[in-house]
Amino acid sequence: MAAPRPAHGCGSGALLGRFGVLLQALLALCAFSTLMLKRFKEPKAERRPWRIWFYDTSKQAIGALFIHFANVFLSDLTEEDPCSLYLINFILDATLGMLLIWLGVKVVSWIVQHKKYTYLVFGEYGDPPQAAAWIGQCILYLLIMVFEKTVISLVLLIPGWTKLQQILLGYIPSPQLELVLVMFVVPFIVNAIMFWVVDSLIMRKYKQKDTLDINGSTETPRARRTEESQVLLSPDMDFDQSESDQDVSGLRGTSQNMKQPSYQVVI
Repeated sequence: MAAPRPAHGCGSGALLGRFGVLLQALLALCAFSTLMLKRFKEPKAERRPWRIWFYDTSKQAIGALFIHFANVFLSDLTEEDPCSLYLINFILDATLGMLLIWLGVKVVSWIVQHKKYTYLVFGEYGDPPQAAAWIGQCILYLLIMVFEKTVISLVLLIPGWTKLQQILLGYIPSPQLELVLVMFVVPFIVNAIMFWVVDSLIMRKYKQKDTLDINGSTETPRARRTEESQVLLSPDMDFDQSESDQDVSGLRGTSQNMKQPSYQVVI
């Protein structure tokens, strides 16, 4: 027997209706504008070129689209209010999911740096930037999203979410108002924060402790300082060495002159 319909709430298919699709398009435009704002907020010395910025943000776009359509699909699987189910999915993605994404990025970054897969380091695309590096990083990030959504889907199998659905949106009388809150207002606020944080995770770190060059070798700041010190000190060392050599040769010449016998010519 099918579960009874809630007195208020979105109907089946409301998320993919004309009004729902319009809200989703507006959400995408407003949410990704925060990434544009973040770029202009970066220091000029560290501001990414447009091509690098596109490579970084497009990974988030692909991951966000995957999560969004996965949530829409999961929300229409049952006879429950799809709007409240979408909101629960979204809240879990923004809390537990954010932690899983952070963990996934850290683990993947450690593996690729340990294996010295230079082009798979998030934010590193080579010089000049290579599209192959961007594709590889997109695949890695999408795998992290699949892992995150799988864990969230398993969490949703825990009983008790129905009561939370009634608490979240049960007091809203208008289905369209509920759709606006679920598909635009709440996602815009949370996505703006998530995009900002995730972009900081996957962009190139200009102030990282170790710099990984294109050949896969790691150069530490201490090594760079040592090399610079050697370059700066080498002329002085050569000068001091030449002076000491001249002093030694002068002493040797003096001792030889003192030891050389003198001859007197008598006429």
